[in-house]
Amino acid sequence: MHRNNNYYIKFKIFIKIIQIIFICGLLINTSFAQDIQEIQIANEYVLKGQKEKALSLYEQLAKKNENIQLIHANYFNLLIDVGNFSQAESYIERLIKRDEKLSYRLDLGVIYVRSGDVTKADKYFKTLMKSLGDDSYKLKTMSDYLAARNLVEYSILALQQARNASGSSTMYTLELANLYRISGKRDQMVEEYLNYVTLTPSNISYIKNLMQILLTKPEELESLERLLYDRVQRNQNSEVYLDLLIWVNLQQKNFYGAFIQSRAYDKRFKKEQSKTLEIAQIALNNKDFDNADRCYSFVIKEYPNTINELPARLGLIQSREAKVKRSYPVNQDSVKYLIAEYENFKKTYPDHPNAFEAVLSQSLLYAYYLDRKDSAVNVLNRLIANNKIAPTIKAKAKIELGDIYLLKEEPWEATLLYSQVEKTQRETPLGYEAKLKNAKLSYFKGDFLLAQEHLDILKQATSREIANDAMELSMRIKENTAFDSTGAALKEYAAIELLLAQNKIDQALQRLDHFQVTKRVKMSKADAIMAQLTPSEIVGDSVWVDQKTDINLTSIQDDIYWLEANLRMKRGEFDQSVALLEKIVTEYGDDILSDDAYFLEGEIFEQHLNNKDKAMEIYREFLNKYPGSVYAAEARKRYRMLRGDFTEPEATPKF
Repeated sequence: MHRNNNYYIKFKIFIKIIQIIFICGLLINTSFAQDIQEIQIANEYVLKGQKEKALSLYEQLAKKNENIQLIHANYFNLLIDVGNFSQAESYIERLIKRDEKLSYRLDLGVIYVRSGDVTKADKYFKTLMKSLGDDSYKLKTMSDYLAARNLVEYSILALQQARNASGSSTMYTLELANLYRISGKRDQMVEEYLNYVTLTPSNISYIKNLMQILLTKPEELESLERLLYDRVQRNQNSEVYLDLLIWVNLQQKNFYGAFIQSRAYDKRFKKEQSKTLEIAQIALNNKDFDNADRCYSFVIKEYPNTINELPARLGLIQSREAKVKRSYPVNQDSVKYLIAEYENFKKTYPDHPNAFEAVLSQSLLYAYYLDRKDSAVNVLNRLIANNKIAPTIKAKAKIELGDIYLLKEEPWEATLLYSQVEKTQRETPLGYEAKLKNAKLSYFKGDFLLAQEHLDILKQATSREIANDAMELSMRIKENTAFDSTGAALKEYAAIELLLAQNKIDQALQRLDHFQVTKRVKMSKADAIMAQLTPSEIVGDSVWVDQKTDINLTSIQDDIYWLEANLRMKRGEFDQSVALLEKIVTEYGDDILSDDAYFLEGEIFEQHLNNKDKAMEIYREFLNKYPGSVYAAEARKRYRMLRGDFTEPEATPKF
């Protein structure tokens, strides 16, 4: 019985304890729930910008340790934001006494910085870093914390110490590169990216893309070039550095420099695919024909009987063809030489697809420069009928055949061929090219609405060159029909452009006379008196008088100057061309053609008038007047080349 009583008493005590725990739990939960509610209210005050109300609540909540984790970030930031630095310091020091968490210790340093005590902050952070010793994890944590609070210099110091602690000189490369970028330390940033690409060569495209975005100024690219030269010298067998050095030369449009480096790359690494062949095509696309010539010649010599030889041989002829076409006036003997070169290529590689490319180029030379249009038409028709030829080659042949029909003044045949290519080559560069040619045909005929419909589609084309051409023509139509619904001036201008497309340069120049503000007319003295015109010159019984045209030239005069300047240049009349270009620069300095005109002026002095000093002066001034122009990089390259910054290349073949 006594024993049963003991059990009973113990049971009652146990029940009481349970009841007490339950009641305490209820009280704690009720208190915690109230705190949670208070925290939510304080957070809402912060969001609403009611800082004093929020601070008042946070101060009460901070008295309980269990609330700290939930309110710390908002409370601390709010104290800093309102400038309560003493209160913030007391609060953080209390937390550090309870828990020496790294983040709390870093918070204390932030208070010193934000309160303006820079000396104390500097000493504090450096002492804290030293106390972390070789703990790379904590140092990295410290760096991340400081970077998030825009204390980049201290973040860099912490990450550098973390790298030293890790024992690897290439640890944290991307993180450091990003910090250097934020702090504006370009050279250090580049060094880290180079470290990264050394470790992971497969990511070289990623690094190129990054640098293309981040290094936009000429001096930044030049700095990268110097760094790469140094690394190439120290690491002769590094493929990555040489590849990047070629890339940076291409970014600067220094194709000679790219050729020198690609030549070294090919000789050193002996890859199956020639790097120099790639540079040759880029140089050719950028109209640097001398360096394209050098690249192709090198590949032919160094890669005989390989997959590189045939495209290099064809490319060499194409680069020489492009050079001949820009040597005004075009020399017919040079054209005949090129035709013979294409003929030899066809005989050497009769069944190769590239032989068909040679046929295309050869036929256009016959049509445009030797006036043998019918022969060219027959050759291209045979090419189109050949079932062995790839669809893309046939499409090219149709486009070029359409161009020849335009030369022959048969625009309907031309538009039929262009439309066929549009249909068979939808959403491809060839399809877009055909659509652009159809748009130009409508433009030549004065059907500006139809032309505009084509151009609106082409402005979204995948090819940047076609999209730009479409945009330029579209803008010309809009500008010149905005205040003249009939588009009389533009129709006359388009008709002259058609003559130019048909290679009728002399007729085009004669027709340009209609665009002069005044034109000289010969008439009898009696007619001049009747018309009340003042003679400018008397020749016997006749007089010359200046008459105003009836066409409004306000919106199109700069285009007229531009067109005539190009026509004069093609005839070898370079002084007249320069004078017209100068009119655009001086009279239409804010117009879209102004930078085109000034750059072409420099090009004429450099390449045709052989006045290097004047060309240098223009290119230098161009960079000041038009720093955002698409020609800026090319102007800078040419200025540097003329100044002697690049090694003078060896002589190239002349035609």
